[in-house]
Amino acid sequence: MTDTATAPTKADPMLHEDGSPERLAIDTIRTLSMDAVQKANSGHPGTPMALAPVGYTLWSKFLRYDPKHADWPNRDRFVLSVGHASMLLYSLIHLAKIEEIDADGNKTGKEAVSLADIEQFRQLSSKTPGHPEYRHTTGVETTTGPLGQGCGNSVGMAIAERWLAARYNKDGFTLFDHDVYTICGDGDMMEGVSAEAASLAGHLKLSNLCWIYDSNHISIEGATDLAFDEDVGLRFDAYGWNVIHIDDANDTAALSRAIETFKATNDKPTFIVVHSVIGYGSPKAGSEKAHGEPLGEENIRITKKAYGWPEDKSFYVPDGVSEHFNGAIAERGAKLRDEWVALTDKYRGAYPELSAELDLLLKDDLPEGWDADIPTFEADAKGVASRDSGGKVLNAIAAKVPWLIGGSADLAPSTKTDIKGQPSFEAENYAGRNFHFGIREHGMGAIVNGMALSHLRSYGSTFLVFADYMRAPVRLSAIMEVGAIWVFTHDSIGVGEDGPTHQPIEHLATLRAIPGLDTIRPSDANEVVAAWKAVLKDASTPAALIMSRQALPTLDRTKYASADGLEKGGYVLADSDGTPDVILIATGSEVSLVVEAHEKLTADGVKSRVVSMPSWYRYELQDAAYKESVLPREVRARVAVEMAGSIGWDRYVGLDGATVTMSTFGASAPLAKLQDKFGFTVDNVVKVARQVMETK
Repeated sequence: MTDTATAPTKADPMLHEDGSPERLAIDTIRTLSMDAVQKANSGHPGTPMALAPVGYTLWSKFLRYDPKHADWPNRDRFVLSVGHASMLLYSLIHLAKIEEIDADGNKTGKEAVSLADIEQFRQLSSKTPGHPEYRHTTGVETTTGPLGQGCGNSVGMAIAERWLAARYNKDGFTLFDHDVYTICGDGDMMEGVSAEAASLAGHLKLSNLCWIYDSNHISIEGATDLAFDEDVGLRFDAYGWNVIHIDDANDTAALSRAIETFKATNDKPTFIVVHSVIGYGSPKAGSEKAHGEPLGEENIRITKKAYGWPEDKSFYVPDGVSEHFNGAIAERGAKLRDEWVALTDKYRGAYPELSAELDLLLKDDLPEGWDADIPTFEADAKGVASRDSGGKVLNAIAAKVPWLIGGSADLAPSTKTDIKGQPSFEAENYAGRNFHFGIREHGMGAIVNGMALSHLRSYGSTFLVFADYMRAPVRLSAIMEVGAIWVFTHDSIGVGEDGPTHQPIEHLATLRAIPGLDTIRPSDANEVVAAWKAVLKDASTPAALIMSRQALPTLDRTKYASADGLEKGGYVLADSDGTPDVILIATGSEVSLVVEAHEKLTADGVKSRVVSMPSWYRYELQDAAYKESVLPREVRARVAVEMAGSIGWDRYVGLDGATVTMSTFGASAPLAKLQDKFGFTVDNVVKVARQVMETK
């Protein structure tokens, strides 16, 4: 349905009014935003100025939030997807008097955002960076930089609430019933990730999700009709959302009615289209000049005069404004949290097992014996594809860790990431653990991050070649330090006849290039076991598990080193007596190949060492002594073998080493022919090893 709120009767309802607490709070948000951007000489003042009435109304009248306990699990979530408008959020956090929580979840006794922090807007190491950063500033629920990501995150948060409610709520015990609010803009609506996420949210009927769309028709280059003139409301109506229009962002009464409508809607998400004027009240109002640059000292003076504000005061917060704003939020939020704490205490007695499980979930911990039933794999020359062994390991862990949930971008039969015997997460069953994200890799990534931000151990899967479609959320999972798990299968030219479009070549290098992402490419089924164990133990590091389509021989671990060496990223798998003459390094499907080459070299009297290097990230975390024990500097004859591009391997093979990697590709052919064409054969690896021994 589409509803249009009543338009205001005044031409400028927020200008030259009396000094009511509402008016003062709204203008405080506006002027703090102008002053912070001006002092930094950088930033985006226009949107916070336009949306100050929206932020004020939502937070003061509706948001379920206790400023003294910013990590209360059943708080409403507020996501500023228009991250460039960060001063809106920082002003709200400051006026709400949110208390800071450190990395260990302890109160510091400080304000989350002080006035001094606002004065340091966009400065290095300040708590008020140009775009909000999760973990860096208390009160920021997710990192929003690339437009559209916050929208996708909010869908994941709404999904998480529905799943938590379905699992833990019982008659008389409503532990989870919070809502998720997102402020988004024209840029978000242009980005495809928002469309992907919104489509899925409508399908899932996430009635706990409300997007407030700031329709100001301005982007950096000018009016949005340069490239964007669709009726966004009609689009969301088609997605299955409840669409409400508000003609003026300053009409706080209309916004209140719209949010009340959202809260009364129980069968679909809500999309509130708020028409605003960017840079409201300033000489640059309605212009792209108010978007991404300071207003200028003279324009700020003129604007403050229009607001009836002291023209000569910067970073001015009138007496009583913080008390009014904090009181409005805290009076409601503290009472709700206290009731929730009392309810959870009773819940412990009524449902001790679920209560203990929930405690572990919220602490990002794991149940005792969570890895007890993970299979081990016997030596097998034929072996099994790592996607298949990965599916078995995933299911063994999922049986012990109920909050390990996820799915794929329409590829679960191929990625082997379905949880056996568990239902799908759908509008009719929010307790399901198998997610169908549809062919929406980008949206899937942002949604999985939102689920992880709600303490679920969430995963998303697709083919490695399609990691290109979701690089932004994978990168953001690393920036935010959330334990999202990315399962990428079909990891090499081993996909064979599908051809170059499905043969990932540069993708390993691009994932390894992301700081803070643990990219792991296991060599056999037992390294898959070690990989999943390592990943689950660390809820603050996202991981990309790189799995094969083709069978990988299961190595005889009585002859070769334990797969537990994977925890250190790289380890000596096979060795010689004394200092080796040559070191062969490989990952994934190529490890068994270099093991064969090692055996052949050894039979010929060459002292050879094999290093399995499944995770460069983990290896680089080891101390110098360990690294020297694996790759001694004196051994300069080294060969790295990987069915991928060569970028990055120089750090391990050095100037005297060589790589057997993909220098070119393009033929659609069976795997055996491709391996021979590009030199991925035992004889070629032996040949290259001898060459580097001669030329080192």
